[in-house]
Amino acid sequence: MLNIQNLSFQYAGAVRPALDDISLSVARGEILGLLGPNGAGKTTLISHLAGRLTIQRGTIDIDGMALEALRRTAPTRIALAPQDHAFYPMLSVRENLKVFAAASRLSGMRLRERCEACMAFAQLERFAHTRGEQLSGGLKRRLNLAIALLPEPDLILLDEPTVGVDPQSRAFILDAVRSLARAGAAVIYTSHYMDEIEAIADRIAIIDHGRLLRDATLSQLLAEGARTLRVSADGVAPHALATLLAPWGTTAVDGITVTLALNANANPVQALAAIEAHGGTLTRAHYGHDNLEQLFMRLTERSLRD
Repeated sequence: MLNIQNLSFQYAGAVRPALDDISLSVARGEILGLLGPNGAGKTTLISHLAGRLTIQRGTIDIDGMALEALRRTAPTRIALAPQDHAFYPMLSVRENLKVFAAASRLSGMRLRERCEACMAFAQLERFAHTRGEQLSGGLKRRLNLAIALLPEPDLILLDEPTVGVDPQSRAFILDAVRSLARAGAAVIYTSHYMDEIEAIADRIAIIDHGRLLRDATLSQLLAEGARTLRVSADGVAPHALATLLAPWGTTAVDGITVTLALNANANPVQALAAIEAHGGTLTRAHYGHDNLEQLFMRLTERSLRD
């Protein structure tokens, strides 16, 4: 449904491109989890799809139609629920829906039907007459989502839709997104919450410094991850334990736990035996592949981003 080919973009005065030869596709009924550190290029990519930026190089097609042509003829086929609250705080929930429905080229009975349907979908009926500024964080996110769905878009862009919400609202939003995909929409879902991406995404794309690092299913990503051994032991200080395990791979210390990313042919049994031979007593040991967060940190490095 969505096909992005060799998309590149560089802001005026920037030293390097915000997007560097990105190619991605999303099918109908599919949720693509888009991951990346701050400044990775996620917002720039979403801004292209939302029509906020002009393509400098590359192509974006929706069902074979160039994005520019689609936005001229049928702009409401793509909807964005942004990270910021995108509604009028002084208007009520119902008033906001009516305003944005009219902006989406709806009118008459169709406008009323879509306002009621989206209010029901987001379970906002009880708050129909409540002003936007009086809503809780979770309700504001649900209003954002309801507004985005008014024109029944084919491609839905969700930018950090659960920031600052309570667990119940978070669970509701995730269930709602799943139902949108089941109904046939294509969804791009950006989040810094790895557990959300693991729970909701059919496929995951990781970008950093404007480049696409990975585009695969969760199982494919985890299968390529490093084998890790996480241990803690009595009788050996954590940093001494890390030094002891270094011959079997790369170590990192987190409190009393040492994480060992094993070399290709390293045997974890031998590493555990070395701890006991050194006089240590294992108190915890866990062996497996990287989870998504560990893989993400390894691919994008651990340095802080502005």
